[in-house]
Amino acid sequence: MTETRAGQFDAFYRDTSRRLLRYAYGLTGDASEAPDLVQEAYARAWQRWRRLAGYQDPEAWLRLVVNRLATDRWRRLRVQRHRTAADRPAEPSAEPSENTVLLVSAMRALPVTQRRALALHYLLDRSVAEIAAETGVSSGTVKSWLSRGRAALAESLGDPVSPAPLAEGAPHAH
Repeated sequence: MTETRAGQFDAFYRDTSRRLLRYAYGLTGDASEAPDLVQEAYARAWQRWRRLAGYQDPEAWLRLVVNRLATDRWRRLRVQRHRTAADRPAEPSAEPSENTVLLVSAMRALPVTQRRALALHYLLDRSVAEIAAETGVSSGTVKSWLSRGRAALAESLGDPVSPAPLAEGAPHAH
């Protein structure tokens, strides 16, 4: 029985781990913290696998765990920053592209609700209805978060949101 349980969990991990890592990175903007959050989420999932295996969407449970771990991390960092006068420099790693740096900086400036909605929608290809169900809000609220998040990103990245001009003679959308 344990082999079957382990095999099911292994298959679940293989099917979901890359998406969850993308989500964690999109949520935190921290390439070194995202794998740690994902690893902790899977460790917790393994402990509860018998119950989680019966869930309709166990991956949604993992995303919720990553959200909570990220929130806890932000709280701890805020407390640490107040306690220490200077932050310790991070370990050097491969330099991200300029576009990645700009996008991550812009994402970090967004409210967590907008950042989460954008990560779910664009990094995990979740529909508005799926995001609404996962976050426990209406579809209209999700649409608002996505719209405001996109507008804030566009403004932050120097691409003001404005309707594209219609070409001469092009049909008008209704």
